[in-house]
Amino acid sequence: MALPGKEFYFAIMGHFDQPIFELDFPLVEKKTKESIDTRHLNHYIGHAALDVIDEHALTSPSMYLKLVDKFNEWHVSAFVTASRIRFIMLHTQRCDEGIKQFFQEMYETYIKHSMNPFYEIDSPIKSKDFEQRATTYGRKYLI
Repeated sequence: MALPGKEFYFAIMGHFDQPIFELDFPLVEKKTKESIDTRHLNHYIGHAALDVIDEHALTSPSMYLKLVDKFNEWHVSAFVTASRIRFIMLHTQRCDEGIKQFFQEMYETYIKHSMNPFYEIDSPIKSKDFEQRATTYGRKYLI
């Protein structure tokens, strides 16, 4: 079980700033009005951080950019792949090492998924296996 107040929102953003995968931690069993509103706010915060992430990516030799932005109680960490796909993590508490490990595992998972000849780059990821792996890594490294 997650610690009180410890929340995470993970998104993979495509080349045209569109979300291609999104997941909240801890997992929300039922979609309530509050969880839907939170998802919209998280989506907005993630989009607002994209310009900052792109600036950091140009000056940093590392793919993992750590903490790049903050909005109210949400911290924004990022990981930029070699092909310039952005992984964004919004989190309410700092846990840099766990987020780094999560990003590395998800990068490997994303590479394997993108090698599928039936997957078109920048299209939404609708794979149950991909979502299950993200959930597993989230439980292992984040909560």
